[in-house]
Amino acid sequence: MIEIRQLASQEDFANAVKLQQRIWGFAEIDLLPVRLFVVASKIGGHSFGAFDDGRMVGFCLAIPGLKAGGQTYLHSHMLGILPDYRDKGLGRKLKLAQREDAIARGVALMEWTFDPLELKNAYFNIERLGAIVRRYVFNQYGITTSHLHGGLPTDRCIAEWWLSDPRVDAVLAGRPAPHGDVRKLIAIPNNIGKLRRDDPASARAIQKRVGEEFTDGFREGLAAVGLERGEEASTYLLAPWPLK
Repeated sequence: MIEIRQLASQEDFANAVKLQQRIWGFAEIDLLPVRLFVVASKIGGHSFGAFDDGRMVGFCLAIPGLKAGGQTYLHSHMLGILPDYRDKGLGRKLKLAQREDAIARGVALMEWTFDPLELKNAYFNIERLGAIVRRYVFNQYGITTSHLHGGLPTDRCIAEWWLSDPRVDAVLAGRPAPHGDVRKLIAIPNNIGKLRRDDPASARAIQKRVGEEFTDGFREGLAAVGLERGEEASTYLLAPWPLK
């Protein structure tokens, strides 16, 4: 049995830092330090861990945010799970713990960034959690030391998770995410991970094309509301938001 609980002690926070090194392979300069976990826990953020017989095997961290006009939200900055524990539903359990805590404190929105080329992660965010995307950021974090980023610019989509929206309620209840009036498609080859390793120039060309297509769609007032998986490629579905 995996226990999901909020992180609270210095030992918990130190173990979360160690997991960053094991999961992403970051150099020390790119690690989130213990101090950030401490501060986040005291100013309205939170962090949760997944524990197998007392050993931390995954964690997530969120910090409070403030938008123009005074809207508060949580920015879920990092979620990671050890390789041997992936594909077991732990990511979903951690996100649901975040959602429960946020709703209990009156928070309506949680956001996070994700790499649009990481198709499995994108499917999880949009189709399994019910998040939507309306913003694209070029090279959000600069070139990092993680081998998972493949030396590419860290282009990111910003997921918006409207925690009590009917779309989210439907998805979490096991119903398909509604897509509405789909007006734009953005396809990414399923072998993009292999291209990152073996042909970074081709991967970069795809990344540039995808970034341009996303920004064009968002400029037209569309949002990414779905991701369909095919044999050769996965396709983002862009439609007006809110859905009519």
